[in-house]
Amino acid sequence: MKSRTLLLSLVAGIALCASFPELSRVQNVYILPMSGGLDQYLAKSLTQHRQYQVVADPKIADAIFTDRLGDTFEKKLLELYPPPPPPEKPIEKSAKDDKDEKKTGKDKDSMTVKEEPMVRLGGFSRNRGNIFLVERASKKVIWSLYKRPKSTTPDDMNRIAESIVSDLQRDITGKKN
Repeated sequence: MKSRTLLLSLVAGIALCASFPELSRVQNVYILPMSGGLDQYLAKSLTQHRQYQVVADPKIADAIFTDRLGDTFEKKLLELYPPPPPPEKPIEKSAKDDKDEKKTGKDKDSMTVKEEPMVRLGGFSRNRGNIFLVERASKKVIWSLYKRPKSTTPDDMNRIAESIVSDLQRDITGKKN
C-alpha cells in the first residue's frame, strides 16, 4: 500500500512539474511597459528573486511579459522583431526615367511620405489585472495570471509584483511557496 501511495505521489509531482514545461526553457525576459508602472516593479522582483534574467534588449529575450494581448501587442512585436526584408529585385529603368531623375536629382520614391498610425500601449483603466508571458519564437502564451492591484500606489504595485513572481516560481517548480 505504501509503494502505491508513493507511486501516485511521484506521478502527481511529475505531472505538476510538467504542467508548464515551457517555463523552464526561458532564461531571458523582456518586459513591455505595463499599466501603473507594474513593469518596473516586476523587473525588480524577477531580478531580486533571480527567477529570470531581465534584459533591456528585446532581441536577446526568450519570452516577453505583457499585460495585454491583441492588435496592440502584435504591432509592438512587429516593431521589436521586424520580419526580414524581402530580397530586392533589380528594377529596370528606361533611358527616359534616368534622364528625368538626373534633371530633378530626386528619386520618385524619396518623395513618398510613409506614416504609421500611432499605437498607444498604456492606460491603467484598460488593464484588468492580467499578466502574460509570451514565448518570443512561437508567440504562444506560455503562462498567464490574473492579479488585479487595488491601486497604483508603489506599495500595492510592489505587492502585486512580488505575488506574480511567487506564483511564477510555484508554477515553475510545481511546489506551493
